[in-house]
Amino acid sequence: MKVGSRLEILLRQGKFVATAELGPPKSADLELIKKKASILRGYADAVNITDNQTAIVRVSSIAAGKIALDEGLEPIIQMTCRDKNRLAMQGDVLGAYILGLKNLLCLSGDHQSFGNHPQAKNVYDLDSIQLVNMVRDMRDKKVFECGEEIKNTKKSEILEPRMFIGVAANPFGDPFEFRVVRLAKKIKAGADFVQTQCIFDLPKFKRYMEMVTDQGLHEKVSILAGVMPVKSFRVLQYMKNNVAGMSIPDELIRRMKAAEDPKAEGVKICVEFIQQVREIPGIHGVHIMAVEWEAIVPSIVQQAGLYPRPDVQ
Repeated sequence: MKVGSRLEILLRQGKFVATAELGPPKSADLELIKKKASILRGYADAVNITDNQTAIVRVSSIAAGKIALDEGLEPIIQMTCRDKNRLAMQGDVLGAYILGLKNLLCLSGDHQSFGNHPQAKNVYDLDSIQLVNMVRDMRDKKVFECGEEIKNTKKSEILEPRMFIGVAANPFGDPFEFRVVRLAKKIKAGADFVQTQCIFDLPKFKRYMEMVTDQGLHEKVSILAGVMPVKSFRVLQYMKNNVAGMSIPDELIRRMKAAEDPKAEGVKICVEFIQQVREIPGIHGVHIMAVEWEAIVPSIVQQAGLYPRPDVQ
């Protein structure tokens, strides 16, 4: 056991986990964070706290994560390379750990041109693989990125931040064969778990997982398949035409377009995908990305047969 977080324990026990997302508000609205936490509590084993998602200013992931923790959730703090250099990142890792946060998802981050401060400078002092390696070394080698030992100066005891380290993976980008190569690099750098991009093209995802299992990568890391409930065919159409690295079959768009109740159909599709990816060798759980639609997560979890969630033994 590397950290002892709820997420790690359940994965080590071989449970099929379910994670979700909590998007912090674009204001200092404490009650909104608590409200979202109350919706997700009991329906997700851990919850991603996004870090200025889509490059839009929001409450910090660490602050929101601490509130979520106090509200009975297990947070997964996101950290992007876009906004911080290695000094700030390491300081935030220490701060998050002191506050009781034990899971960290290392991301590159959406480009600032997509957000509400397109004139902002991006940082990218490190890329996501280097970030994983740095956090792993802080935990396992007890050193900062510069090689200096992490110490408690009063007691001369080493007090390292112990984080369960996650990464994202996009199984659908081009070149397709390189997707598994990049995943292998993240695992070598120190990734403990993976959350994939949302899946809409199941046959292509199955081919990806065949390559993953052929290389034995599923035995080195826990893989959570990403799923997303959508509210209309226009959402799928937009992602297909405007979001790089997405694979969305036309038949899925036609199905959503023909639905009498698009939201209900979107949930039905999401549930179907959960049930199907659960049967794919090498999958250890699902990550439900209900962007700003946290209220639908309990229904998805129940319909997919994932409720109640398991207790930590």
